[in-house]
Amino acid sequence: MTILLLFVAYAIALSIALGFAGHRSMPASVGGASAHGPLRVLIVGATGGTGRQLVAQALERGHTVTALVRSPFKISLEHPRLSIVKGDVLDYASVDAAMRGQDAVISALGHKKYFYPTRILSEGTGNVLRAMETHGVRRFVCETTLGIGDSAGRMGLYYTLFVIPVILPLYFWDKTRQERAIAASKVEWVIVRPGALTNAAKRGTYRHGRLGSFILTVRISRAHVADFMLNQLENDMYLGTAPGVCSRAKIRRVASPRGAADRVPAPGERSS
Repeated sequence: MTILLLFVAYAIALSIALGFAGHRSMPASVGGASAHGPLRVLIVGATGGTGRQLVAQALERGHTVTALVRSPFKISLEHPRLSIVKGDVLDYASVDAAMRGQDAVISALGHKKYFYPTRILSEGTGNVLRAMETHGVRRFVCETTLGIGDSAGRMGLYYTLFVIPVILPLYFWDKTRQERAIAASKVEWVIVRPGALTNAAKRGTYRHGRLGSFILTVRISRAHVADFMLNQLENDMYLGTAPGVCSRAKIRRVASPRGAADRVPAPGERSS
C-alpha cells in the first residue's frame, strides 16, 4: 500500500510539473477566418500516423506539399504536387534547404525513444522555427498532446496515473520544452493538443477548444487531427494558443474560447 501511495503521489506531482512546464494559453479570439488559396506546405514527421494523414489531406485540399523525412521509402504516395525531401530535423542544413519557398509548416514530429532523455522534439522544432524565421515563413501548426501546460491531467486517469508516469515521462517533458520554444518564437503559431490517437476513419464530428477529462481517456482519430491542423492554415481563431482536440465521446467539458467546446463537421509523429 505504501508503494502504491508513493507511486500515485509521483504521478500527481509529475502531472502538476507538466502543467507548469508546458505552455499555458490565453483565451483565443472569437472568429478569425482568413482567406487563403492553395499553399506551399512543408510537413515534418510525414511518415508517422498523423503525418501520412496530413500529406494526403493537404493534397486533397489543393496544397503543394514538401515532406521532410529521414526515410523517403516510407512514403508510397505519388502525386504531382508532392515532393519528398530526405533530411533530418536535427540537421539544421537539411531543414533550411527544405524551408525555402514554403508558405507554412505543419509538424507531426514524434519518435519512439521513450525510455531515456532526449531533446528530439524540442531541438528539432527549434531548427524548424529558426529556418522559418530565416526564410520569412509565417504560419506554424504543431501537434503536441493533451496532458501538458493548461491541459495537464486532462487525458484521463489511465494516462495520468499510468501511461504518462510509467512509459512517457521523458517524452512528455520534451514536449513541454517544444511548446515553450514555439511560444517564444516570432512566427504565427498554433499548438494542437490531441487526446489519445486512434486510426479510426475521418467521419462524424469532433471537438476543439479547451477540453478534456480528468477521469475518462479522451481520444481522437489521426485523420481528424490532420483535418483540424490543416484548418489552422486557413483560420486565425487559435493563433498563439494551444487548443485541445478530441472526439465527441461523453467527456467532461470545460470552457472553450467561445464558452463551450466547439464542434465541427469532418470535411475533408520524429517519426520518419
